[in-house]
Amino acid sequence: QVQLAESGGGSVQTGGSLRLSCVAEGYTYNRNFMAWFRQAPGKEREGVAAIDIIGGHTFIADSLKGRFTISRDNALNTVYLQMDSLKPEDSAIYYCAARRGGTANILSAYEWPHWGQGTQVTVSS
Repeated sequence: QVQLAESGGGSVQTGGSLRLSCVAEGYTYNRNFMAWFRQAPGKEREGVAAIDIIGGHTFIADSLKGRFTISRDNALNTVYLQMDSLKPEDSAIYYCAARRGGTANILSAYEWPHWGQGTQVTVSS
């Protein structure tokens, strides 16, 4: 079983930055991909970014390219989400996820079995 713990959420003004962290504990064979998703009130959970934790290849949602970056530190079992130029519409609960498998449907929430509890991000105008 993989346990995921997110941190780094908070409140920021429009144009600000935040860096989220996700620490993974447990059996590493359960995961070779990790990702960030977000869910705003009344909306479906959407994929933000994913990373191949072995090869380092990254996947970013098209609408977030240029503002969001995902990275990992395998020595710390940690994945990061750097969010820049934040907008009020980025406000949501951000979740970390882990899975083992390929890149098919990499940013579909239905394809990820392991989830953290989430961290709130609020961007004020």
